[in-house]
Amino acid sequence: MRRTIGYIIGLLMVLLGLIWIGQGSGYFPYPASSFMIAQTIWVLWGVILAGAGVVVLFIISRLRRG
Repeated sequence: MRRTIGYIIGLLMVLLGLIWIGQGSGYFPYPASSFMIAQTIWVLWGVILAGAGVVVLFIISRLRRG
């Protein structure tokens, strides 16, 4: 059960990070009124969040089943 929750959290972190990268770079300008569009700081935060999500997924995959 804990592994499943860990996988879900890791995947959500990666997905949210990719959305932030898309909005910050201007490739995903939705919703049109978002304050994140074309703001490069959100690209940085997105990379950090997505990277942390990958780390979480890696750690969860290395845990022993129990």
